[in-house]
Amino acid sequence: MNGRQRKEMKRRARAALKKHYFIYVAICLIAAYLGSEFSSSIGRLGLRPDVFVQEYSVNIGGLAVHQGLSDVIGNALRGDIDSGRELSRKLKAQAIEASRDDHPAFGRSRGVLAGIINDITSGSIFVTMIAAIQSMLGSAGLAMNLFIILSFCLPLMLWFFLSNVYIVISRRMFLEGRCYERLPIRRFLYLFGARRWLKTCRTMAVVSLFEILWALTVVGIFVKYYSYYLVPYLLAENPDLGTLEAIRLSKKLMNGHKWQCFVFELTFLGWDFIGALTLGLVSLFYVNPYKVASFCEFYTDIRSSALSCELCGKQQLGDDYLYEKARPEVIHAAYEDVLKVLEQPVETFEQMKGFRGVLVRWFGILVTWTAREKAYEEGQFKLQKIASLQEAVKGRVYPARLSMVPETLSIRRIEPLRYMRNYSVSSLILMFFIFAVAGWLWEVSLHMINHGVFVNRGVLHGPWLPIYGCGGLLILTLLKRLRHRPVMEFLAIIVLCGVVEYGASWVLELMSGGRRWWDYTGYFLNLNGRICAEGLLIFGIGGMMIVYVLAPAIDSVLRILPRRLVIPLCIVLCCVFMSDLGLSAVNPNTGEGVTAPEQSYQQGG
Repeated sequence: MNGRQRKEMKRRARAALKKHYFIYVAICLIAAYLGSEFSSSIGRLGLRPDVFVQEYSVNIGGLAVHQGLSDVIGNALRGDIDSGRELSRKLKAQAIEASRDDHPAFGRSRGVLAGIINDITSGSIFVTMIAAIQSMLGSAGLAMNLFIILSFCLPLMLWFFLSNVYIVISRRMFLEGRCYERLPIRRFLYLFGARRWLKTCRTMAVVSLFEILWALTVVGIFVKYYSYYLVPYLLAENPDLGTLEAIRLSKKLMNGHKWQCFVFELTFLGWDFIGALTLGLVSLFYVNPYKVASFCEFYTDIRSSALSCELCGKQQLGDDYLYEKARPEVIHAAYEDVLKVLEQPVETFEQMKGFRGVLVRWFGILVTWTAREKAYEEGQFKLQKIASLQEAVKGRVYPARLSMVPETLSIRRIEPLRYMRNYSVSSLILMFFIFAVAGWLWEVSLHMINHGVFVNRGVLHGPWLPIYGCGGLLILTLLKRLRHRPVMEFLAIIVLCGVVEYGASWVLELMSGGRRWWDYTGYFLNLNGRICAEGLLIFGIGGMMIVYVLAPAIDSVLRILPRRLVIPLCIVLCCVFMSDLGLSAVNPNTGEGVTAPEQSYQQGG
C-alpha cells in the first residue's frame, strides 16, 4: 500500500463524512461517552460523566477536613453506617449551600433531578444500599465483600453489553454510510434485528481478553494488536461469525498488512496534534469520524484483495450489498411484496390551495372534516407509505432483506406513518381540553401524593390547566414539519415548552401584581425560577408521547364520532372555558398549594 492508495482511501472517507457528517459525529461522540473509543477527546474538555463527583471541606471537630464520596463509602463499608450518613448529610448540605450562593442556576435544594444528583454526589444512595445489604446479611464483612463484587460487576456488565460491542455498531453504521445516501437511526439496532447482540458481545469480550494477555508479552504489544484489528469490521459485516472464526479471519486478512495499518495510523498524527491544541474540539467534530471512515476504507480495500484471491474463509465475507448497490432484478426478487404495493396506482386527489393549503402544509390543520378533507388525508397517507417503501427499493438505504442475516418482515406487518396526519379544528379543540384536564389531574395527584391534601391547581377554577392544552396544540401545529425527524422534534419540544412556560410565568406575574404561580428556585438548572431542566425534560418526553402516540390515537377515536355530537361539544366546552377565564381574571384561584410561597415570589418579583 503506497502513498497514493492512502490518499485515495482518505478521499473516499472525506466524501462519506461530508455526506453523513452529523450522524458520523454523533456516533463517535456516543463512543467517547461510553468509553468505547475516543474518550480522551471529551476528557480534555472536562465533559466526563463524573463531573459532579467532587470533594468538599467539611468541619469535623473544629478542623477543616477534605472528605468526599470515597470517605462516605469507606465509613459505611467498615460498618459505621451512622458516620457515613452524617458525613453524607454534611456533604449534601454544603453542596446545596454552594449552589445557592455561587450558582443559582444549578440549584440543588428542590426537585427530583436535584435529589438524584445530591444522593449520588454525597454518597447517601450508596450508604443506604450498603446498610440494606448489611441488614440482610447480618455482617459488615459480608456486606463489604458483596459491595466490592457489585462495584466490579456492574461496570463489567456495562462494558460487556454496551461499551465493548458499540465499536461493532459504529463500524456497521460507517460501512453502510459509504454506499447509501441515507443512514436511518434505526440501524443502531442492527444487531438486535439480526438477533446477534449477545453473540457479538461474547466475541468482542474474548478478543479484548486475548489482547490483554498478549500485551503481557513483547510480541503482543504490536503484532497481536494488529492481528485482531479487523474483528469489529468483520462482525459488522457478518455478525453470525463465531468467536474463533472472526479472530482467525482477521489474522488472515491482516497477514502482510500490519505494517501498512501502522503507517496509516501515523498519517493522522498531525490531526491528533491539532485536536490536542484545540482541547479535543477538532477531534470531536472532525478527526474522530474522519479516522473511522478512513479505516473503513482500509478494511474495504483489504477485503477486496482477499476476495480476488483464494483466501480460505472468504465465503464469510458475503455481504456484497454493504459495498455496492444491488442490481434492480435482485431488489425486485427480495422486495416483491413491496413492489406489488408500489405498482398499485395512487388515486389522484385535490390538493389544498390558498390559506387552507398553508394551514395543512405548515401546521397540519384541517379547517373542516368533510369528504374533501377525508379524501385529502387518505391520499397523504398513501403517499407517505409509498415514500417510506421506496427508500429500500430505490437503493437509498441499505436493503436489510439482502443482509447475510436478513430481517424478513412482510409488508403486511408494516403500518403507515400515522403520526404524520393532519388534525381538524374540532379535533384540536377537544384535544386541548383533554391535555388541559390531564395536566390538571397530574398536578393535583402529584400534590396529593406529596402533601396528602387535595388542591385545585392552576389559576382557573375549572378542572383544567390551559398551559398543558396550549403546549400540546403548539407542539402538534408549530412543529408539524419536524415529525419525521424525532431527534429534532424532541429538542424543538423542549425549546418550545421552555418559551411557553417562561412566558406564561412572566405574564401571570405581571397581571397579578407580582404573584408567582410556580417557582423552580432550588431546582437543578433553573432559569430565574420560571423554568428548570427537570420540568423541560418531562415536557419533552410527554410531548413525544403526544406527537407519536397519544394525539394520533385520540384523533382516530374522534374521527369516528358523529359530527352532530362533536361540534356541539366543542361549543359547550369553549363557552364554559371562556366563562371560567373571565371569572378568574377578576377572582383568580389562589391559596396555599396553588401559588408559590410568599417569600419565593417576593424574591423573584
